[in-house]
Amino acid sequence: MSSSRHDHPLPSARVEEVSDGVYAYVQPDGSWWINNTGFLVGRHGVICVDSCATERRTLAYREAIRSVTGLPVTTLVNTHHHGDHTFGNFAFPEATIVGHERTRETILAEGVPAYRTTAWTAVDWGRSEVRPPFLTYADGVTLYSDELRCEVRHVGRPAHTTNDSIVWIPERSLLFAGDLVFNGGTPFVMMGSVTGAIEALDELEALGARTIVPGHGDVCGPEVIDRVRGYLRFVMATAELGRSAGLTPLEAARETGLGEYGGLLDPERIVGNLHRAYAELDGLPRGEPIDFAAALSDMIAYNGGRPLTCLA
Repeated sequence: MSSSRHDHPLPSARVEEVSDGVYAYVQPDGSWWINNTGFLVGRHGVICVDSCATERRTLAYREAIRSVTGLPVTTLVNTHHHGDHTFGNFAFPEATIVGHERTRETILAEGVPAYRTTAWTAVDWGRSEVRPPFLTYADGVTLYSDELRCEVRHVGRPAHTTNDSIVWIPERSLLFAGDLVFNGGTPFVMMGSVTGAIEALDELEALGARTIVPGHGDVCGPEVIDRVRGYLRFVMATAELGRSAGLTPLEAARETGLGEYGGLLDPERIVGNLHRAYAELDGLPRGEPIDFAAALSDMIAYNGGRPLTCLA
């Protein structure tokens, strides 16, 4: 099996105005540690949605904001704790960092995890400094960019992680979905829940968003929700068959063709997802810790024993 299918070199990141005064910052190719962010420009300041994985990428993001406005970044929302969305928080010292209370707890508990330098190909991470949200919420908080209402909502269940939030702008039918939505990349729920993610996607679909900024991949419409949900249902069906046959998650992944999902980036995520699906079938509560090291090792084994490809 092979890791991420990349074109070399990667295209440059780009700013897309997805609605008046609302911008997506899209980083191709959206594979491991290469996320999307976004920002809203008001009369007096900027609201950002997430930072980036490396110092270099986050500073480039800041320069992209400056290409649009010279106003200060007043607020930075973290959609969840993963480092590709939070490692760059330190580069926004002037901003109030907002996130779910469990996002803060998990960032503080994990710090800068060692696995980022052992499981992936070499990356120039640059400066590393843990900066968790210091304004937290249990269910959600409302932010305003001038008069534009932005609803920051915790999804209420483990999904991609245990602490996912969205930023919903109802007046514009515009959704910043965080990593609940991958467009062109393999969805990943090893730290959350397969069934919980499916339920969360059902709720996202009910919002009626016309424009979605996914956590990874190109800006898209609501049709992508169904594609992500279809993949997760495929994972659960594969887990049920593999478990009943006495196969390990790695064995089940190796014996299962990815079919319509074979062209997605980072196909090795099937193994981590199956570890989570097996745990759920075994009765482990959603989001409870699994053997992370074993799952990561199995993803590397599926990748031919090579470190996972990261071009961040």
